[in-house]
Amino acid sequence: MSHWRQATAAHFAALDLRGAQWMHRIAARRQLALALVVASRLGDGLVWYATMAMLPFVGGLQGTACALQMLAVGLLNLGVYKVTKQCVGRARPYVVCSGIRPCTSALDTYSFPSGHTLHAVAFAVVIGFHYPLAALVVGPFALAVAASRMVLGLHYPSDVAVGAALGLMSAALVLAVN
Repeated sequence: MSHWRQATAAHFAALDLRGAQWMHRIAARRQLALALVVASRLGDGLVWYATMAMLPFVGGLQGTACALQMLAVGLLNLGVYKVTKQCVGRARPYVVCSGIRPCTSALDTYSFPSGHTLHAVAFAVVIGFHYPLAALVVGPFALAVAASRMVLGLHYPSDVAVGAALGLMSAALVLAVN
C-alpha cells in the first residue's frame, strides 16, 4: 500500500473513531440509552419476523407478497452480512477505544457492516414500498436502530452507513426482481 493510501486510511479510521466517540457520548443520557437499547433489541429480528408472519393474515395477497419479499431480502442480507463481516474482521469500537463501553451485548464479534442497520433499512424499504403509510413508522424505527448501534458503542459511523447502503441496494434488487 502506498504512503498516500496508508495516510488516507489512517485519517479515515481516526475520523470514524471520533464519530463513534461522539455518538457514544449520547449514552450518558440514561433514559435515551435505555430507549436505544430497546430499539436495538427489537432490531435483533423479533419485530421483523413477527411482521413477516402477520402480513399474510392482515394484508391478503399484498401482505403475502410483502412478507415473501422481506424473507428474500432477509436471506440475501444474511449471506452478505456474514461473508462481509468474516472477510473484513473489523473490531468493534468498544474493543479498540477504552472510552467506549458496550451498553448492550453484541450478537457477534465483528463490526463491519452493521447487520442491524442493513436489515432494518432493507425491511423498512420493502414494507414502505407495499404500504407507504407504514413508512411513517418503520422509517423512524430503522433510523432508531441505526443510531442505537453507534450510541451503544457497538459500531462506527461507517459500519452503519455501509449497512444502510447495502440495505437500500438489496431492497431495491428484491423489489425489482419481483
